[in-house]
Amino acid sequence: MVDKMSEEELYKEASKRVRARKDFYTHLAIYVCVNVFLIIIWAVTSRGFPWFVFPLGGWGIGIIFHGLDVFVFQRQSDIRAIEKEVAKLKQEQK
Repeated sequence: MVDKMSEEELYKEASKRVRARKDFYTHLAIYVCVNVFLIIIWAVTSRGFPWFVFPLGGWGIGIIFHGLDVFVFQRQSDIRAIEKEVAKLKQEQK
C-alpha cells in the first residue's frame, strides 16, 4: 500500500514507473535486433552448430527477470499514462 504522498511525490513515483516500462521495451527491442543479427551471421557463415542459442538463452533470462521486475513486481504505465498512474496511486491512499 502506498503511504500518504504529496502530489509531487506521486508524480515522481508515476514517472519512475513509466521510465521503467520504456526501458524494458528498449531492452527487448535491442535483444531482438541483436539476436536476429546473430542468427543471420550463423545462417550465412556455417549453418553448423547453432552457437547463437547461448547468447539468445543467456540474455533471454535477463529479459525475463527485467520483465518480471517491471510488470509483476511493480505496476507500470507514457505521458497520458503518468496521469493514469497518479490516479491509481491516489486511489491506493484512500
